[in-house]
Amino acid sequence: MSDQSTASRLNPYFTPNLRQRHRRSAFWRRVFKLSTLVGMVMLTLLLYTVVNDSFGLVAINNKIDPASLAVNGVPIEELDQETLIAIIQDNVSKGKFRQLEREAPLAERSWEEVYQVVIDDVVQPKDVVGTWTLVESLTRREEIIADVRQEHPQASIRFQAWLNAAFLVSPQSSDALVAGVRTALLGSLLTILITIVVAMPLGIGAAIYLEEYAADNRLNRLIQTNINNLAGVPSIIYGMLGLAIFVRALEPLTSGAVFGFTDPTTANGRTILSAGLTLALLVLPVLIINAQEAVRAVSNSLREASYGLGATRWQTIWYHVLPNAMPGILTGAILSVSRAIGETAPLVVIGAATYITFDPSSPFSKFTTLPIQIYQWTSRAQGEYHHIAAAAILVLLALLLSLNAVAILLRNRYRMKSR
Repeated sequence: MSDQSTASRLNPYFTPNLRQRHRRSAFWRRVFKLSTLVGMVMLTLLLYTVVNDSFGLVAINNKIDPASLAVNGVPIEELDQETLIAIIQDNVSKGKFRQLEREAPLAERSWEEVYQVVIDDVVQPKDVVGTWTLVESLTRREEIIADVRQEHPQASIRFQAWLNAAFLVSPQSSDALVAGVRTALLGSLLTILITIVVAMPLGIGAAIYLEEYAADNRLNRLIQTNINNLAGVPSIIYGMLGLAIFVRALEPLTSGAVFGFTDPTTANGRTILSAGLTLALLVLPVLIINAQEAVRAVSNSLREASYGLGATRWQTIWYHVLPNAMPGILTGAILSVSRAIGETAPLVVIGAATYITFDPSSPFSKFTTLPIQIYQWTSRAQGEYHHIAAAAILVLLALLLSLNAVAILLRNRYRMKSR
């Protein structure tokens, strides 16, 4: 006799209740599957939109038609470096040519650099008359070319990969065709580096104290409650806190004045150091809470075995508790970095620049970050800025995934060691 029939004979209410539980289970299973499917669809649409805007046709009005610079029918993109230098010399003023030579002799530059000089100083793109997405460029190419030829006969049409090597190494510019994310990328990296260096030791240290040393009293319970509440505080509040403490109260430190830095552009404390410290405050509660959970998850039997062998409390924590808790701590670090690298509001409050053309040279430099750069570009009306904003989003996602990948590798390494 089956278990179900035996249960039905012993309890006449068992079968109807079992069917009802199975129906509820099936309903929630479908809800969870649907939730997962919706999430995957949203992520797919997000990636599709960003990639679609990062590539496509662009129509540009030039001062000189690039086709007119061809030599014996060979277009400029296929000419050798010596011929390109001759084209520059023939088409720019003597003063401009001497200036280019003073900056760096053209013969000593790479082909790519000389070609870019031809584009910037000879062809001289004046304005973008139209941009199209990747899908439009693939499906309506002939129609687009015909429309541009009719409305702008002098315009050149080319397929533009807005995300390219030049985009990564070029600074900000008022011309979307030559603008890049180098300055913003360096600003983001330096800011996140300061955030990790400051927040990780403080977060892990606070978690160890609260779990291993702190007594269960009213003061420590109050501290724990405040940490839990701070994890949900809006990020702009941390920006106001950073403005009051790091920019104004600690201005001599964050501006570098106490170390002899006298740059007038950063004398007000609105520097990378202030940004990193502000973001460290922002992610500290999340780090502490995740580190506490990781430390709490370590079995007490491990601690007792260590004490039984004569180890001190600190030796037990350092050699046994921390190595076993490190995978969970690094999981919290991944979440913290993911939150910090995409923040904009607190950095705007403490004075991050929206337009800056020089790279940060120290923690006391003016700065901008990728999220702020993306916001600045998306707020512009010209379509070309929306395309480079999409390209910058891909750079930001790649940076985030790279940092998370490093943390995941470290987490897996500690997890293997702890087994």
